[in-house]
Amino acid sequence: MASTADPRATELVSLSPVDSRPVAAFPVDDEDTVRRKVVRAREAASWWRTIGYDGRRTRLLEWRRVMALRLPEVLDLLQRENGKVRADAVIEMTAALTHVGWSARNARRVLSRRRVASGLLMLNHLATVEYRPYGVIGVIGPWNYPVHTPIGSIAYALAAGNAVVFKPSEYTPAIGRWLVDTFDEAVPGRSVFQLTTGDGTTGAALCASGVDKIAFTGSGATGARVLAACAPSLTPVLLELGGKDALVVAADADIPAAVEAALWGGCSNAGQSCAGIERVYVADPVYEEFLTLLAQRAGEVQGGTDFGPITMPGQLDVIRRHIEDALARGGRAVVGGPESVVPPYMTGPVILADVPEESAAVREETFGPVLVVNRVADAAEGAERANASDYGLGAAVFARRGAGELADRMNAGMVSINDVLSFPAVPALPFGGRGRSGFGRIHGADGLREFTVPTARTRKLFDVPLAASTYARGARDMARLERIITWMYSR
Repeated sequence: MASTADPRATELVSLSPVDSRPVAAFPVDDEDTVRRKVVRAREAASWWRTIGYDGRRTRLLEWRRVMALRLPEVLDLLQRENGKVRADAVIEMTAALTHVGWSARNARRVLSRRRVASGLLMLNHLATVEYRPYGVIGVIGPWNYPVHTPIGSIAYALAAGNAVVFKPSEYTPAIGRWLVDTFDEAVPGRSVFQLTTGDGTTGAALCASGVDKIAFTGSGATGARVLAACAPSLTPVLLELGGKDALVVAADADIPAAVEAALWGGCSNAGQSCAGIERVYVADPVYEEFLTLLAQRAGEVQGGTDFGPITMPGQLDVIRRHIEDALARGGRAVVGGPESVVPPYMTGPVILADVPEESAAVREETFGPVLVVNRVADAAEGAERANASDYGLGAAVFARRGAGELADRMNAGMVSINDVLSFPAVPALPFGGRGRSGFGRIHGADGLREFTVPTARTRKLFDVPLAASTYARGARDMARLERIITWMYSR
């Protein structure tokens, strides 16, 4: 169990998923508390915006420096409160710090006012567009990557000129506190980045608190509730939800490399990755070779050593149900099985083969170190099956020839070629999905723009003899415009 909070309680106790020992205690913020924090954030946003891109860049890079200096603290927290093995914690922090630097350094280039073509009717006008901050962004973070994922909203929103009120998952509030504390060390005496803690009621309060936009990462069911909570006030929402990502292996693929990628993509962070690999479709000529090598390698990976515990206790029931359903429908367990579910860990990866497509393990998000490996005639059929999902977050393909064309077939927001999970670590790339995986983007230029309002401006520079867009126009003016249009657009 990772946290305790009675619906009527005023205290949230964070518990380690490893041994259930308390990590820290936090208040459960009510509606009034959340609203007061948003008011303070709005006041701070005015100052944060006036210091400009250079001022924000300096302070965000200082925040990154503070986090890097205090890295051992957060690595320890990621292990104690989130259950990560240290290697996974280091990878998460490396990616997170990279994103802070990219957003700080690129905000001016992406968001500053730029000139656009004015067109025929407005050729005597200067037309520009710029991207202005919303004001205050509410960020509701997940527990599986409690630093890297919210940083994708927090750092980009801050770089764009917004203040942020952050509600971390009730399973990882101490890590959220660490993020805000390190920012306060870099930017003292301000309320630009604030923490609010609690459970779902606190998240609902944040949605109704008057923030200008909500960025949510989590399950589809909770995402739907966030969307409903924001609907009455028409508060815009960014939703980064779950996935059922697939890997397609072509007949000419590098099989050992594809095996390593599948195992890492499915089992790193105990399989608790929204963009992790859960389904593998392998072309018939190399299916047996792939499955044999995967089984061998999976047998060498151990839960508790190579990956940590399942953070949410209830997820173990989901994992067990998916395994049992797959076997009941005619699938076979190549490595592990229901006996691999030993709270709070999975003893190791579970590899299921020949699982019917209607099985829960194929259709629903498992969120554990379970890989379904199915045979297909060729990579084209693999892509077709991969796309037969309500989710559309990420995907991966392995092929030597035609890999780009195969990637083009995948209906996903992000695709890795001859690798897995590479796109989240590239700060210039947008991260997000389609369908039940949500909408909106974090990271990259699109992530910066996500936290701004595009603002158009025109400025009249001189008068023109053909005044078509005023009532001073005459019949001769309009006849001349007709001739110009015909000459320009009928050629």
